[in-house]
Amino acid sequence: MLLRTKLAECQRRHEMHRAGLENYFFENDRVIRELKVGTRAWRSGIENQNKNETDGYSAWWQSFLRGSNVFIEERGSSLPPIRTVDAFCGCGGLTLGAGQAAIAVGRRIEAVAAIDVDEGGLEVHHHNFGTRHVLHASASSLVDFHVSGTGKGSKFAYEPEITDPGLAGEVGKVDLFLAGPPCQGHSNLNNKTRREDPRNLLYLTAVAMAVGLRARMVVIENVPEVVNDRSDVVTAAKALLRANGYVFLDSGVLAAHEMGWAQTRKRFFLIAARQEPTSPEEQLTLATVATGLKRKALTLGWAIGDLMRSPKDVILTGVMDTVPALSEENRTRIEWLFQNEAYELPNEERPDCHKDGHTYPSVYGRMFWDKPAQTITTGFLTPGRGRYVHTHRRRVITPHEAARIQAFPDSFCFVVNGHDPARNAITKWIGDAVPPVLGYAAMLPLLTAF
Repeated sequence: MLLRTKLAECQRRHEMHRAGLENYFFENDRVIRELKVGTRAWRSGIENQNKNETDGYSAWWQSFLRGSNVFIEERGSSLPPIRTVDAFCGCGGLTLGAGQAAIAVGRRIEAVAAIDVDEGGLEVHHHNFGTRHVLHASASSLVDFHVSGTGKGSKFAYEPEITDPGLAGEVGKVDLFLAGPPCQGHSNLNNKTRREDPRNLLYLTAVAMAVGLRARMVVIENVPEVVNDRSDVVTAAKALLRANGYVFLDSGVLAAHEMGWAQTRKRFFLIAARQEPTSPEEQLTLATVATGLKRKALTLGWAIGDLMRSPKDVILTGVMDTVPALSEENRTRIEWLFQNEAYELPNEERPDCHKDGHTYPSVYGRMFWDKPAQTITTGFLTPGRGRYVHTHRRRVITPHEAARIQAFPDSFCFVVNGHDPARNAITKWIGDAVPPVLGYAAMLPLLTAF
């Protein structure tokens, strides 16, 4: 019996790989996406903004980036909206991904609450999603909990309690809890406190909030290196969720470029639900989603090519379309790249701290137009922080271009109060965000089953 079950599972995964989860096709002036899981299928559409594009996937997401609205193809659904709470929300990349996944299955989201210590990010979240409760506070201050034990032996000493009155009123009413706790302590870019950073324990704060809210579904994202945390927070999180009634759990890494996106970005997702799937034989996992969405990556030129407004640089205004002035040294380094038609800065042209086999050889690098971009971080306005020199312009990429690479559409507003925010705020919101295409993929096992 066990062997038969395993063979059936292998066959099911093979079928998903062969057929894919999505089919895209053109219909009049629209691109239609069909999402199919077993015997169930959903259709959604978007106005096609590139009539010369022949590939449906490319046309869909290019139209999305340029600001076309995605709509539910089958009208008249009586299903209620999916009520979401987003903790450590930043500007809302994970909520945007959840919204796109909801539309893909014929639903909408209702942003019930957003929580962050970044007041500006909360303003952006509220403006774009109409978020009801905007909580400018540390997530740890909004839930009372204590964890005893470690790893698989972790448990809450008492049931977590939501302490904010407004948020407490949502206990038992939240469909989807989202969280992206700070990842710097896990990142390989952090050489000082890697794996030991106290911020790593905010991962368990996210779990406590989900349990305290009695959320039906949970999605927590972080960098892939979170599994190497010395406190073993992922194992502890799974133990806490299981002990508090979550019966479906899955975890794994999703890579944006492996699912066709124009950026080599990876994130680790932990997903959970309080109920068994309605059709267990058709239940998706993160692995089957990654396989079902697998396709050749799009390129940097595909993502930002239409933003090149003239053969030469022109003077633009606004924080989204300008970059800070470069130092004389960095202007010289970028000029060297273009004069030598090079994409890597040689050792002798680098500053001393980046010479002789530096750990991050891509710094001061020029981007490849015909390849996916490297991971966008909060340092994309600085050539010494990564491969961020524009392929055809003697400058780094603009926030507008970085947002495109991160899969934020032009319709997403980062400037919400009539005044340009500080550049460091813009770079933080964009660089720290979860690309919506990854959030979309991570939500599918939950939203197609529950």
